[in-house]
Amino acid sequence: MSQMILPSQVEQAPELAEVSHDEWLRMYELMVKIRAFEEQVNELYLSGKMPGLAHLYIGQEAIAVGVCQALRPDDYITSTHRGHGHCLAKGASVDRMFAELLGKAPGYCHGKGGSMHIADPDSGNLGANAIVGGSTGIATGAALSAKMRGTDQVAVCFFGEGALGQGILYEVMNMASLWKLPVIYVCENNQYTEYTPYREVLAGDILARPRAFGIHAEEVDGQDVRAVYVASRRAVARARGGEGPSFLLCTTYRYLGHHVGDIDRSYYRSKEEEQRWRSERDPLKILAGWLMRQKIADAQILEEINQRVREEIAAGVQFALEAPYPDPNEVDQHVYA
Repeated sequence: MSQMILPSQVEQAPELAEVSHDEWLRMYELMVKIRAFEEQVNELYLSGKMPGLAHLYIGQEAIAVGVCQALRPDDYITSTHRGHGHCLAKGASVDRMFAELLGKAPGYCHGKGGSMHIADPDSGNLGANAIVGGSTGIATGAALSAKMRGTDQVAVCFFGEGALGQGILYEVMNMASLWKLPVIYVCENNQYTEYTPYREVLAGDILARPRAFGIHAEEVDGQDVRAVYVASRRAVARARGGEGPSFLLCTTYRYLGHHVGDIDRSYYRSKEEEQRWRSERDPLKILAGWLMRQKIADAQILEEINQRVREEIAAGVQFALEAPYPDPNEVDQHVYA
């Protein structure tokens, strides 16, 4: 496995100096919002208010925020079954997100998409996808569209390391490299493909796979939003400049189970491992500590952000609980598959 960017290299990156204090605080607030949103989703499931399952993004917040903060509003993303964080980072509102999860009419897909199929074209979100690797073709197609239309838009494809076992990923990476498409493949390696350590199902060097197609590829510390942002800025610049696709391997960890019903995880990973990642590698703590060391924020400012997020989440949940269900006559409308 190729060595990832070192913390000292991140500290010296010129891209960091171009980020204002307000932008750093915005990134922190987005990460806090994703964490609080997901914690509330878990509560909605445990209390029987949310139909179906959800796959929580807790522990991986720095990737969605670091990538999406490097994008413009008119750039595209595609997401996964673990996609709430991507949606929020790209501009979705918590009230309509909660409404979608509860099957309510004001949701982004009128309550018909649920947790794993949220799409919001207005913010450039072309949709989450319950099929592993299922959105890779959509993102690559969006990049081809941007190139054919002569825009400088960029498409980002989020996927987990489990998608590295899907053939479509290699088909589209081949096309993207041949045609120099403005697409960024973001692999979120959270160490487990459902309940199996990824090294038991993935052979060899992961970065060697995109590099075999001539795609620029690098490994990034997915727990440090600064590292993700720097790598994403560079990948976006390459894409806009006509240099073709990039591949970012973001090393991360999901703190909870594969889905909200995966409560007893002791048969495939230890509690000590989970606690170690939470205590030593929490993305919110890493960013908060850096903000305070850099005098960008103090404890009071961070607490004000946390309180503002708590109020927004509470209002969003209340909105969704009180929202109406779709009219039964709409059951066959806006449904394409």
